[in-house]
Amino acid sequence: FYIVYSFDGILAFGLLFICTCAYFKKVPRLNNWLLSEKKGVWGVFYKAAVIGTRLHIAVALSCLAMAFYIVFLK
Repeated sequence: FYIVYSFDGILAFGLLFICTCAYFKKVPRLNNWLLSEKKGVWGVFYKAAVIGTRLHIAVALSCLAMAFYIVFLK
């Protein structure tokens, strides 16, 4: 549970959230259900999906760096 309450855990959660929302954008049924709202609380999912699809190279490299950090350095 230590990773949940640390800055590393917040970064890992954010990266996984962005990657998951970007994946949801590629699935038509989930895209219509979860990413249809662009404002409000549900708009966070849409905005994370947009970040994940537009900055996919940077997000992928960040995920690899975070995985290396968690597995080997922590």
